[in-house]
Amino acid sequence: MTKRFQIPQPATLETPPIEKGQLFHSADEAVAALTELYDVSARFLLQKFDEVLKEGGSDHRYRAYYPEVSITTSGHTRIDSRLSFGFVPGPGHYATSITRPDLFGRYLTRQIDQLIQNHQQPIRISHSHTPVPLHFAFPEGSYVDGAMAERLNKPLRDIFDVPDLGATDDRIVNGNYEPEPGEAMPLAPFTAQRVDYSLARLSHYTATSPRHFQNFVLFTNYQFYVDEFTAMARAMMAEGGHGYDSFVEPGNVVTLAGEVAPESGVVPHRLPQMPAYHLTRKGNGGITMVNIGVGPSNAKTITDHIAVLRPHAWLMLGHCAGLRNTQALGDYVLAHAYVREDHVLDADLPVWVPVPPLAEVQVALEQAVADVTGLEGYDLKRIMRTGTVATIDNRNWELRDQKEPVERLSKSRAIALDMESATIAANGYRFRVPYGTLLCVSDKPLHGELKLPGMATDFYKRQVAQHLKIGIRAMQSLAEMPHEKLHSRKLRSFFETAFQ
Repeated sequence: MTKRFQIPQPATLETPPIEKGQLFHSADEAVAALTELYDVSARFLLQKFDEVLKEGGSDHRYRAYYPEVSITTSGHTRIDSRLSFGFVPGPGHYATSITRPDLFGRYLTRQIDQLIQNHQQPIRISHSHTPVPLHFAFPEGSYVDGAMAERLNKPLRDIFDVPDLGATDDRIVNGNYEPEPGEAMPLAPFTAQRVDYSLARLSHYTATSPRHFQNFVLFTNYQFYVDEFTAMARAMMAEGGHGYDSFVEPGNVVTLAGEVAPESGVVPHRLPQMPAYHLTRKGNGGITMVNIGVGPSNAKTITDHIAVLRPHAWLMLGHCAGLRNTQALGDYVLAHAYVREDHVLDADLPVWVPVPPLAEVQVALEQAVADVTGLEGYDLKRIMRTGTVATIDNRNWELRDQKEPVERLSKSRAIALDMESATIAANGYRFRVPYGTLLCVSDKPLHGELKLPGMATDFYKRQVAQHLKIGIRAMQSLAEMPHEKLHSRKLRSFFETAFQ
């Protein structure tokens, strides 16, 4: 007798009401509609999750969708070519899924308004076809007892959608995304699920909420800079803020302007891998500093995730090896080109792609050095050189036979060597985030000039404070610039998304 196997029946799919679409001529109203759709989806998933946990399982499958913004154009409208974003490249249907409109409201309003104004037609707000993974529906800081989930009568992924790495990639921003026949062309550089993935990673790596990140980001590879930034920010808060609203430290420890003690937050037992500190200003117009530690891997990791926040600029401030005998310890290096021997971005941005200097950032950095040091014109050359920075992935390169690496450095005309700057600049180029590098010479290994312990202490005390002031002054200068001017057309390729 043949044994019969019963084929399991597919679970009944339950979703909240699906919004097919509504047209808007107002960016504010469009963002309000996006917010409503997203909130309905998130509440639905959390409510069903609570019910499933209480009942120990379910025969249903629950799904909710991200909201979507889309536009259809039929002609080659004449666009203001001075802008680098805010328009689609040609006729067709364009769309993108949206997450966390509460966090991206200001950004979305600006992008949608540019789109409506440039094409003189409405945009459509609807549900997308992309499910919201349950993990990303939870509010920031949520805690779910793993033991409760283990009591379910079937795997969680059989009841809810979970993150799909197949739909979480950088094909759009890397320029190799090809829509399927009938599929909309991308409207934004990142999909909703890619953004949600990075938001979760940011909290993990920096121990601060993504909502605290500011539009102007400083990266450093030394704790000395963070110590100086923290002392400076706390003093500013105690003195009324100096134009900033608050200072946020790991653990979301918030000190408000005019206060000397934190108002909220919990100091973590140990610092995260790449702690972040935020001098906040209305509209996220302040300055964030992240200690990325040592190495190109960390530099790529954190910029991969901060990029989804669409900052207006990021700069690298750190120490480097001076390669020229004419340099002195404490001199500054303003990078205008990079030798990329870090290798972590080879698959995403081949080394044959040039990473150009951005005029607005270069001018802001050079002027900031002049303002803080009091030197101008030809005298500025005594303490600062503009040239090529080489970034490598081997911290102990000096221990190898030096003939080959030194020959390459000489041919490239490199004046400084580090492990992070080219990675940060290349990822800025890749993600269309304005970038720059100002380094400080801390040793000269090719010339046998190393710091002794006492010399090192004096050097750090003196030079770090000045270097940080220069970085902050440069960021303040960039913040005063119109954002349309700052987002350079140099960073845009042949076929670009409308959203910056």
